Amino acid sequence: MNPAYSVILFTTASGAGYGLLALTAMAGASHGRASTVGFAITLLVVALALITAGLLSSTLHLGRPERAWRAFSQWRTSWLSREGVLAVATYPAAIAFGACWSGLVDAPNSIAPLGYLVAALCAATVYCTGQIYASLKTIPAWHSRLTVPVYLVFALATGSAILMAISVYFGRFQAGAGNFQAFFTLISIFGVIVLKYLYWRNLRKARGQYTMAVATGLGEGVRQWEVPHTSTNFIMKEMGYQVARRRARKLQQICTLLLDLCFVLCLFSPKFPMLAYLIVPLIMVAAWVERWLFFAQAEHVVGLFYGKERV
Repeated sequence: MNPAYSVILFTTASGAGYGLLALTAMAGASHGRASTVGFAITLLVVALALITAGLLSSTLHLGRPERAWRAFSQWRTSWLSREGVLAVATYPAAIAFGACWSGLVDAPNSIAPLGYLVAALCAATVYCTGQIYASLKTIPAWHSRLTVPVYLVFALATGSAILMAISVYFGRFQAGAGNFQAFFTLISIFGVIVLKYLYWRNLRKARGQYTMAVATGLGEGVRQWEVPHTSTNFIMKEMGYQVARRRARKLQQICTLLLDLCFVLCLFSPKFPMLAYLIVPLIMVAAWVERWLFFAQAEHVVGLFYGKERV
């Protein structure tokens, strides 16, 4: 499938924002009021800015962006609609939590319940984002049990890396907190590495499992007599995008190498906190490469109708 950069930006930026917001909410629910107002507001502003930038970018690939609001009405059947509803519901909950957690509103007993609510909304929103793709049976690469876990763990990994960098900036990366944040980021990155390895391995094994014979149910020997169009059309451009296997393999290696480097830097970050500033750009680039591959390697079964022998 043709990888739209607006959707790549949406999934990477909003994923990092929701991961950061969820971890911030859980920290507030566990430890109570924030140490300083500036620290709390910075975390919330960065998280909501990433979420908002991602959500706005997702409308750029629409033919009629002004009609995007209609998607909210299909929440009973559409994962995209559910994602939109949950994304909007997260804003007032996050603002209320931020007001209590930062101390701008004196309601310490509300921090924990609001924190758990915000974390649950963030997790549910990212889950819906993953399900948008995992529910599409017509795209075998996406219709996988690993799609949603990858989205969730990548959100935690990127959000945790940003949280670590902001904590270092505000001097909140002390021995105990720093060790825990580094350990959590380490585990999240390791989870991404393992899940992506399994995902790419399964993708290689499943490649080419659908043929014209399978699609028609007529058995082997079925061949397409002639192609449906003499020139390219919208479906062929959007659904028939192909990435060379050598290029895909190189990008997979680059993504894995960046994640491995982030993993190593996390190991030394408790002793050298400034490394947190380097982890953030590295893991965001890794997320961008991974998400580009996620879309570029997705072959739609409609390709069989347009001349492909296997999908």
